[in-house]
Amino acid sequence: MSLANETCRPCRSDSPPVSGAEQEALCALVPDWRVGARNGVPALERIFTFANFAEALAYTDAVGALAEAADHHPEIVTEWGKVTVAWWTHAIGGLHRNDFIMAARCDAERAR
Repeated sequence: MSLANETCRPCRSDSPPVSGAEQEALCALVPDWRVGARNGVPALERIFTFANFAEALAYTDAVGALAEAADHHPEIVTEWGKVTVAWWTHAIGGLHRNDFIMAARCDAERAR
């Protein structure tokens, strides 16, 4: 089963973040994403490019629908021809497997 087809699991404040080895393995499954930070919190981020604002906005709407369906919400910045998406799990202040699942779903949506 691909990462994009996995189910996001509910995450609580005592859920552990991904370990260093697990993070490395998951990053290999979403190679276009990088681990950065949002306000000092590790986040998985990627910039998607588009031909114009309308395409960028349509992609933003699609990611929003994916997020709502999973009840896991990213930071999304939409600009002319570009959308930046960042995933992290607020409840744990770091990265959880759910973030990688959602990154893989974003990649699959972009490939459509």
